[in-house]
Amino acid sequence: MDKTDTITIYTDSDTKKSVESLCAEIGLSVSDAVNMFFKKSIQEHDIPIWEYEYRYNQETIDAIEVSEEMLRNPHLYKSYSSFKELLEDLDSDDDDDEV
Repeated sequence: MDKTDTITIYTDSDTKKSVESLCAEIGLSVSDAVNMFFKKSIQEHDIPIWEYEYRYNQETIDAIEVSEEMLRNPHLYKSYSSFKELLEDLDSDDDDDEV
């Protein structure tokens, strides 16, 4: 199918740069991405972006991985029977740091 019709889309400069960069990273032109969006919308008879998949930043991914490791191997980490015990341990750590 020939692509012969033109659609003009207005967006802010930052969004344009970001979407061009994203598309380039995955090997698409912005035009290809928009056409994919249109075809998916027609196929689903809906706007497909409503099913948003959140992507975490690397810091959050790392924190999730650490917490999952702690859950898998709790015997490798300190634990406390009460909040008071935790605070006492934190206070004793502060005392160790004093010179």
